[in-house]
Amino acid sequence: MAKVVCVLYDDPVDGYPSNYARDGLPKLDRYPGGQTLPTPKAIDFEPGVLLGSVSGELGLRPYLESAGHSLVVTSDKDGPDSVFERELGDAEIVISQPFWPAYLTKERIAKANKLKLAITAGIGSDHVDLQAAMDRGITVAEVTYCNSISVSEHVVMMILALVRNYIPSYQWVIKGGWNIADCVARSYDVEGMQIGTVGAGRIGSAVLRRLQPFDVTLHYTDRHRLPEAVEKELGVTFHPDPASMVGICDVVTINAPLHPETENLFDEAMIARMKRGAYLVNTARGKICNRDAVAGALESGQLAGYAGDVWFPQPAPKDHPWRSMPHHGMTPHISGSSLSAQARYAAGTREILECWFEGRPIREDYLIVDGGKLAGAGAHSYSAGDATSGSEEAARFRAKV
Repeated sequence: MAKVVCVLYDDPVDGYPSNYARDGLPKLDRYPGGQTLPTPKAIDFEPGVLLGSVSGELGLRPYLESAGHSLVVTSDKDGPDSVFERELGDAEIVISQPFWPAYLTKERIAKANKLKLAITAGIGSDHVDLQAAMDRGITVAEVTYCNSISVSEHVVMMILALVRNYIPSYQWVIKGGWNIADCVARSYDVEGMQIGTVGAGRIGSAVLRRLQPFDVTLHYTDRHRLPEAVEKELGVTFHPDPASMVGICDVVTINAPLHPETENLFDEAMIARMKRGAYLVNTARGKICNRDAVAGALESGQLAGYAGDVWFPQPAPKDHPWRSMPHHGMTPHISGSSLSAQARYAAGTREILECWFEGRPIREDYLIVDGGKLAGAGAHSYSAGDATSGSEEAARFRAKV
């Protein structure tokens, strides 16, 4: 029998939903490019329901308990007295989401003597100290591609919201006003702009494809260059590094994984290279951008707007400056946790568990760390090291709730 500890975000403030805005989800056959969707032998949930909160349990309890395993589900993840900390000691498997990450630091991994598998229900496993996982022989896996399109849609939405000054305009309606001049004084067209992505993997490429019809000029930088045919199809220009690209762009969107090479990439110096009045959108990871440099650039006008749904730590403390800085379009980390995406990452988590318990290989695409080294998607996207330092600050937020 295995003990599985699953960390999920809290239920809605009014309780777990008894009904939903829509009946069911559109049926998808496969991801763009041909990769198949998750293929578990069965699921014990209805696609389109809330699975990512505590009561949803990713639909895993019937499956795990019928096989004799135990499941602990909690949202209490930060600090030495948290449920997660208490339950971790004898856990074989930990499941967490990027939106409410259970930070598996080196110190926590050292305490988890039985831990063999860390699953990210979603994509992005930087909340795990990957170097410590390699050193301990822990397998790390995530549900690659499950919410890449979800995030790319969120990116396009945020670009349009910033450039068209949507959020302040909406707020005038709520306040009962008809203040057209106030609304349009910071509103522009996206048409004709230069837009670049840092990272052109599944999410970054999907962003480029969705922006192409807006009659913009597209740019990208990535350590893995796209095939020439794809560059030609998208009409996109490659740049060898972010520093050589950002000065050209009116909008920069970050779609790269967090690891030691990208941590604090957008610091004061990088933001100073950008056009005055450029927009920065970050749905990748909060630590890729320097917290105070972003806030300062919005105050000074170097940036015209910043939007994203990723923070560090997560959840963000109530006094985090990104909550109160001007001209922002921040949301909690929701871009990859739509009800549509949840159905896929819950099914993918079940697929990984089935493979693990049955001794079958986990999909290569899902592997981040295996056999003491970066593997699969991890070998392509990450570098060795740790990006979890400072995560203990998340306990400050929970202490004040």
